Amino acid sequence: MSGSPSPMIENYLREANFWHMTTIGRGCKLDPKLISALIERWRHETHTFHLPCGECTITLEDMQLQLGLPVDGFALTGSVQSIDWGAMCYDLLGAMLDNIYGGQIEMGWLRDTFLEPRNDSAEVERIQYARAYILEMIGGYLMPDLSRNLVHMR
Repeated sequence: MSGSPSPMIENYLREANFWHMTTIGRGCKLDPKLISALIERWRHETHTFHLPCGECTITLEDMQLQLGLPVDGFALTGSVQSIDWGAMCYDLLGAMLDNIYGGQIEMGWLRDTFLEPRNDSAEVERIQYARAYILEMIGGYLMPDLSRNLVHMR
């Protein structure tokens, strides 16, 4: 995502407890060598890092402390076995993508479809833009897929 979110959606991001997420990575330079070293030490079968000092893992509490997201309460998703993803996309975003891959939508479509809201935009448009922005955060750096091009609507 380019730049900070529009001030017009700040309240929606705060209400969804995603405001803190908008500041992650801003003004921070990533060290590719450090990231590569961590990736090499990750063991997928045990979900742990193998370091010279021993094994360690990332817990849900770590995520809460680092990301500022609430981790207790009711689950946000229900059964997804018989969902009409096109209708779900339209209900959440007010637009529908032609190709939805098992509930996943393309990040490029989000960026192209949801441009920054205008000052005269309706509240529903601002809410839809905030949802698209949250999906971009999730698919961009919170839980990206391997291609970094798809994000699940769940």
